[in-house]
Amino acid sequence: MSPFANKLGTASRGGFALVRRASPLLFASTMGTGAISILFYTFPYGRNTRPLLILSVATFLLNLVLFVLFSILCVLRYIYNPGTWKALLDHPVLSMYSGCFPMAGTTLINVATDVIHNHYGLGGKGFLYFVWSMWWLDVVISVVCCWGVVHLMKTRQLHSLDTMTAGWLLPVVTLTVAASSGGVLARSLEKYSPLHALISATFAVFMVGVGLTLALMILTVYLLRLIVHGLPQGGTIMSAFLPLGPTAQSGFAVLLIGQNFQSLLPYNSNSPDFLSSTVAGEVIYVICTCISFFLWSLASMWIVFAVLGIQHVARKTSVPFRLAFWGLVFPNGVYANLTIQLSDVFDSKFFRIYGSIYAICTLLLWVYMVIRSLFHLNAFLRRVQLDSESNPRELRSTDRSHCSTDMERGISKERPESEGPQGSGKTSVTNVS
Repeated sequence: MSPFANKLGTASRGGFALVRRASPLLFASTMGTGAISILFYTFPYGRNTRPLLILSVATFLLNLVLFVLFSILCVLRYIYNPGTWKALLDHPVLSMYSGCFPMAGTTLINVATDVIHNHYGLGGKGFLYFVWSMWWLDVVISVVCCWGVVHLMKTRQLHSLDTMTAGWLLPVVTLTVAASSGGVLARSLEKYSPLHALISATFAVFMVGVGLTLALMILTVYLLRLIVHGLPQGGTIMSAFLPLGPTAQSGFAVLLIGQNFQSLLPYNSNSPDFLSSTVAGEVIYVICTCISFFLWSLASMWIVFAVLGIQHVARKTSVPFRLAFWGLVFPNGVYANLTIQLSDVFDSKFFRIYGSIYAICTLLLWVYMVIRSLFHLNAFLRRVQLDSESNPRELRSTDRSHCSTDMERGISKERPESEGPQGSGKTSVTNVS
């Protein structure tokens, strides 16, 4: 066989192995990349300058390519092996990451609205309404993830307090993330249709209300778990930053909702008293701004807990790198974004400087994750090549042995029979490293 044929065969086997390992966890990287794209656009120093806008669009395009690529990989995996879908839903850890898909989509929606449409004016009304339709699709998926995964946690999975992580937040935070996109879209829709903007803002209120309420309930239980059973060990301690997601993103969503109603109300003279009130919009804006600052404060508290917890665990045990660490970028990015937004509202130098520093730190974290992920991918492809060269006939069995993702191998171990106590039929987690 020619060298070219060998390389082609190795590439096809590498692609096949990547499909076998595809999972919703991949979208954690697109969430983080999307958050960086948003920070380039909202960065307070040099805002709307050509370099920052180019960086924002460049990361948006990178994010779009990754989102499409990962979607194709996951679809191919579930087509090739339909049983993988049921295994994902039954898995007490991996099922939580199904929420990464709609949240990754919202980052694309936000940048497409604020940068592509509002700033550059590309696509006009038709493009904006296309993005709006994609938001409604994202809302449907977010609702299914939230109610569906929480229902599966109660019926088909077995959980315990000592194995709980902040990953429980991932299914419910999808609603608060989608709500923030609704607020972003409402600002742009107002010039075309105040009614559509009002509908978007109102539905965003519903989603942030449900998502934030569930998140606060889970955070209360999570704090109890930390106090009673101690900090998670190993790489799982990095999930300590996940509480920034629902708190900071809800703060951003609530702030946008306040601004939306301030602009939209009074709606018209023939509307009910609430919508036609001349003061309702200002009152809602003030209340939402106060709530947003409260949620920023709550997120700041969890940052302190996260830093203290990580340094405590890192001093005692090693924390090996995992692709799941991509989950650190998005919550830190939305916290930096909320801080910057509050600096505009309060015209505060403190918030502006602090938000800028935090945004730069998040960017450095993203760069680190990109570099480590590329090394990780290269090592994986080299392993596939060595396996295929050593014994090509055993490639299929080798791929099967490697088909589980890093999360499947590194976060949890399933019981051999994948059943809970007394044959309940629930999938359980017996160890969280």
